[in-house]
Amino acid sequence: MEEAKQALEVGTQFKDLASALAIALGGVTPAIAIGLLAKQAMKAIGRNPEAASKIQGAMILAIAFAEAIAIYALVVALIIKFV
Repeated sequence: MEEAKQALEVGTQFKDLASALAIALGGVTPAIAIGLLAKQAMKAIGRNPEAASKIQGAMILAIAFAEAIAIYALVVALIIKFV
């Protein structure tokens, strides 16, 4: 009986670790991507200020796609944690 409790506890710990890794990696990578996108957009606007509205629109769209990855990671982490 004691072995079953220990096995259940280890399984719960692995689920917690997997959930933490999913949200950590899923949050860090989009943050890096958004930083790089903004950096390059600012460089492009600095070189060609007349194209700022086109660059800004493309940047916002790309940031939205990167942020979607973080939301998917959150969903995966919650599924791992509670299912």
